[in-house]
Amino acid sequence: MWAEFNQQPRNQKVAILLALLGAIPGLPLAGIHKFYLRQPLWGVVYLALFLLPVPHVASGLEALWYLLLDQEQFYGRFNPGLPPPKGAKITPQIDPIQVQAIAAALRDLEQLRQEGLISEYEFEQKRRQLLEE
Repeated sequence: MWAEFNQQPRNQKVAILLALLGAIPGLPLAGIHKFYLRQPLWGVVYLALFLLPVPHVASGLEALWYLLLDQEQFYGRFNPGLPPPKGAKITPQIDPIQVQAIAAALRDLEQLRQEGLISEYEFEQKRRQLLEE
């Protein structure tokens, strides 16, 4: 059962709510959001210091931080290795080496067109093919 729970994606709204609960002074709930977000060591530290104001202030600041993160950033940070939820817009990572290779190929293609070695039609076909990769 624990393994199944650990593989479930973490919800941003739940994390915000738990962090806000941890911000209430005097309650031993400081750090509960850390356990939820798979950071048990930090959760233990927060709970051990719950009589001090530090973990409560930190929980409040983290609630604000989670609120300011967009869904994609939150998911990438707290759900690594898990597939994105249905309907989530996750931007693919861009490989700078691949971008440089495509740019170089486009420059070479433009050079061939300028030298008259390929037609305008062939240039446009190859250009579209490179940009679709």
